[in-house]
Amino acid sequence: MSDNQSWNSSGSEEDVEPRDESGHLVGVVDLSGVLSKWTNYIHGWQDRWVVLKNNTLSYYKSQDETEYGCRGSLCLSKAVITPHEFDECRLDISVNDSVWYLRAQDPEHRHQWIDSIELHRSIREGRREKGGIQGAIFIPSPLADSGYGSESSLRRHGSMLSLTSATSGFSATSTSSFKKGHSLKEKLAEMETFRDILCRQVDTLQKYFDSCSDAVSKDELQRDKIVEDDEDDFPNTRTDGEFLHNNNNSCKEKLFQSLSPKGINGIDFKGEAITFKATTAGILATLSHCIDLMVKREDSWQKRVDKEMEKRRRIEDGYKSALNELKKKPQFGGPDYEEGPNSLINEDEFFDAVEAALDRHDKIEEQSHTDKTRIQRSSPVPPGDVYSSTGTHRFADKVEEMVQNHMTYSLQDVGGDANWQLVVEEGEMKVYRREVEENGIVLDPLKATHSVKGVTGHEICHYFWDTTYRNDWETTIESFNVVETLSDNAAIVYQTHKRVWPASQRDVLYLSAMRKILANNENDPDTWLVCNFSVDHDDAQPSNKCVRAKINIGMICQTLVSPPEGDKEISRDNILCKITYVANVNPGGWAPASVLRAVAKREYPKFLKRFTSYVQDKTAGKPILF
Repeated sequence: MSDNQSWNSSGSEEDVEPRDESGHLVGVVDLSGVLSKWTNYIHGWQDRWVVLKNNTLSYYKSQDETEYGCRGSLCLSKAVITPHEFDECRLDISVNDSVWYLRAQDPEHRHQWIDSIELHRSIREGRREKGGIQGAIFIPSPLADSGYGSESSLRRHGSMLSLTSATSGFSATSTSSFKKGHSLKEKLAEMETFRDILCRQVDTLQKYFDSCSDAVSKDELQRDKIVEDDEDDFPNTRTDGEFLHNNNNSCKEKLFQSLSPKGINGIDFKGEAITFKATTAGILATLSHCIDLMVKREDSWQKRVDKEMEKRRRIEDGYKSALNELKKKPQFGGPDYEEGPNSLINEDEFFDAVEAALDRHDKIEEQSHTDKTRIQRSSPVPPGDVYSSTGTHRFADKVEEMVQNHMTYSLQDVGGDANWQLVVEEGEMKVYRREVEENGIVLDPLKATHSVKGVTGHEICHYFWDTTYRNDWETTIESFNVVETLSDNAAIVYQTHKRVWPASQRDVLYLSAMRKILANNENDPDTWLVCNFSVDHDDAQPSNKCVRAKINIGMICQTLVSPPEGDKEISRDNILCKITYVANVNPGGWAPASVLRAVAKREYPKFLKRFTSYVQDKTAGKPILF
């Protein structure tokens, strides 16, 4: 393998995978399009531009923002793709703890995305298996060049250490070894000093041994030469052997002259040996002192360990307690915990979450109520005869039909066979309910009766119908707009309601009309009526961001006037408005029946009290509008 080639340790060939001129993987078809992505429990599903390219899934806020960089991406090598069990348009993609919840337009698009993702993964894995063997790296042994165990391993080169310097160095350190109160850190520093001294001494002794070895080799050669010379001179020796005797003494002197200990580089072997022994003794003494220090500290460390164990036990108990509390107060996220028959939240948890969200909305509304009352809004009130007819718009027949139904059925008595159940009674206000379900969806009709002093039916219906004042008293609306104005007393309105998690966000498209129904008998009061019922419109089509609810609501008001005393003019103290409010709501999706009924029982009385109090405040001190 050449030096300029590199392979990663995993054995893959990702750096050399075949790509075309644009950088795309060869043999893989990229895919891009709009998918709905789950963002959070506030915004729910949002449309995002998703791109599948080079085994990576990326998403952008829109197709126009692709040049600014993606908002997130996932590598598909270790991703797990899970088609949803119940939702035919949804697929979940998870990598470790990161999960993307995606929804396609229809099941066919979902299959297309899943097939493309699997194709990217399969081609990538195939190339990894093909290049896996080539990814091996040869790592040489660290002992190959170390010289450990070689012939010259003990031939060290260091400065010579005399007996005086070695002894003085030892005395400085070994004396402190026996002092009490030194920390283990100081003793380890002494061990470092002893190690340096010992290494230098070993170098000196090694040099001495090497010199001895060289001297012995030279003496052997010299001895062999002397013996050969003696053999050559042997015939010239005298018979008495005196010369031979002297010659042998001379040979011995030559042979052992170089073996004198002080004759080799001036090294005192005895002194070096004494110093070496003293150094090793100091090391042993310091080690003994370190052991004593560790033994003495063992009790202290054991006490610390016991304290830490006790602290850990308390923390674990607190963690278990907090975990149990967390289970009692569920914190859920993701679309699997949304409303629906297959939701992972049971009815009790669903109800607790909805009730907590409603309480937060109430607190926010209380804080902003003061600011709303300071804003003075007004809109011109059309003459009364404008409301006497339906008009000539395309929904005129439908409006007339709904008005007659309310006049016929909504004003009927709650007794008899209607099966109305009284659920709330607060002073003059009474709320009734009939339990109705279709295909598991709660469609309970509600009916409320109320009496309010100081306001007329015309005023109640005016503030209920006119969108100018809608945000002043309606706390559940997030946004609304008039889609089309049909006449002076009829308009089509689209509005979205604030989301109450875990329920999905709702929107409503309805026609709102206000009518005045003249009494047949002059002694009977006229009737004012506002009816709101769902319709369809091309400019407000349903979307996957909200669940479209269907409504049929009627606000029916009659004004009763008590004669003033004497010649006094009629004041607001002499008028009383009788209100009949009926509501038929189809939530458009499944939610626990107990939750819907509990919320309706809680919210409808609050709505009536809040709205009627608002009208009383707006009309106080103003001329009476009959």
